[in-house]
Amino acid sequence: MGVASLILGIISTVIGVFFNYIGWIGAIVGIIGIILGAVARKSAKSGVATAGLVLSIIGTVLSLILYIACAACVAGIAASI
Repeated sequence: MGVASLILGIISTVIGVFFNYIGWIGAIVGIIGIILGAVARKSAKSGVATAGLVLSIIGTVLSLILYIACAACVAGIAASI
Protein backbone atom coordinates (compact mmCIF):
# COMPACT_ATOMS: atom_id res chain seq x y z
CA MET A 1 0.00 0.00 0.00
CA GLY A 2 2.93 2.30 0.53
CA VAL A 3 3.93 2.08 -3.12
CA ALA A 4 0.35 2.77 -4.22
CA SER A 5 0.28 5.82 -1.96
CA LEU A 6 3.55 7.04 -3.46
CA ILE A 7 2.29 6.59 -7.02
CA LEU A 8 -0.99 8.36 -6.25
CA GLY A 9 0.93 11.19 -4.59
CA ILE A 10 3.09 11.63 -7.67
CA ILE A 11 0.03 11.60 -9.94
CA SER A 12 -1.74 14.12 -7.70
CA THR A 13 1.26 16.45 -7.73
CA VAL A 14 1.67 16.25 -11.51
CA ILE A 15 -2.03 16.95 -12.08
CA GLY A 16 -1.91 19.85 -9.62
CA VAL A 17 1.08 21.49 -11.25
CA PHE A 18 0.52 20.90 -14.95
CA PHE A 19 -3.24 20.39 -15.37
CA ASN A 20 -4.93 23.04 -13.22
CA TYR A 21 -8.27 22.79 -14.99
CA ILE A 22 -8.74 19.23 -13.70
CA GLY A 23 -7.29 19.92 -10.27
CA TRP A 24 -10.27 18.34 -8.55
CA ILE A 25 -9.18 14.97 -9.96
CA GLY A 26 -5.75 15.54 -8.45
CA ALA A 27 -7.37 16.29 -5.10
CA ILE A 28 -9.42 13.07 -5.20
CA VAL A 29 -6.37 11.01 -6.16
CA GLY A 30 -4.38 12.71 -3.40
CA ILE A 31 -7.03 11.95 -0.77
CA ILE A 32 -7.00 8.28 -1.77
CA GLY A 33 -3.19 8.37 -1.51
CA ILE A 34 -3.41 9.90 1.98
CA ILE A 35 -5.74 7.12 3.12
CA LEU A 36 -3.50 4.41 1.67
CA GLY A 37 -0.39 6.02 3.14
CA ALA A 38 -1.92 6.24 6.61
CA VAL A 39 -3.01 2.60 6.51
CA ALA A 40 0.43 1.53 5.26
CA ARG A 41 2.19 3.49 8.02
CA LYS A 42 0.04 1.83 10.68
CA SER A 43 0.80 -1.68 9.46
CA ALA A 44 4.53 -1.22 8.82
CA LYS A 45 6.67 1.86 9.37
CA SER A 46 8.41 2.00 6.01
CA GLY A 47 10.01 4.95 4.30
CA VAL A 48 7.96 4.41 1.16
CA ALA A 49 4.70 4.73 3.12
CA THR A 50 5.90 7.94 4.75
CA ALA A 51 7.03 9.38 1.42
CA GLY A 52 3.71 8.44 -0.17
CA LEU A 53 1.77 10.06 2.67
CA VAL A 54 3.78 13.28 2.49
CA LEU A 55 3.64 13.48 -1.29
CA SER A 56 -0.10 12.80 -1.29
CA ILE A 57 -0.66 15.63 1.20
CA ILE A 58 1.46 18.01 -0.86
CA GLY A 59 -0.28 16.95 -4.08
CA THR A 60 -3.75 17.40 -2.58
CA VAL A 61 -3.02 20.85 -1.19
CA LEU A 62 -1.27 21.95 -4.36
CA SER A 63 -4.08 20.66 -6.58
CA LEU A 64 -6.74 22.46 -4.56
CA ILE A 65 -4.87 25.75 -4.30
CA LEU A 66 -4.01 25.91 -7.98
CA TYR A 67 -7.51 24.80 -9.03
CA ILE A 68 -9.06 27.58 -6.94
CA ALA A 69 -6.58 30.08 -8.41
CA CYS A 70 -7.43 28.91 -11.94
CA ALA A 71 -11.16 29.20 -11.25
CA ALA A 72 -10.67 32.71 -9.83
CA CYS A 73 -8.67 33.74 -12.87
CA VAL A 74 -11.36 32.47 -15.25
CA ALA A 75 -14.03 34.25 -13.19
CA GLY A 76 -12.04 37.48 -13.34
CA ILE A 77 -11.65 37.25 -17.09
CA ALA A 78 -15.36 36.46 -17.51
CA ALA A 79 -16.35 39.44 -15.35
CA SER A 80 -14.25 41.82 -17.43
CA ILE A 81 -15.83 40.82 -20.73
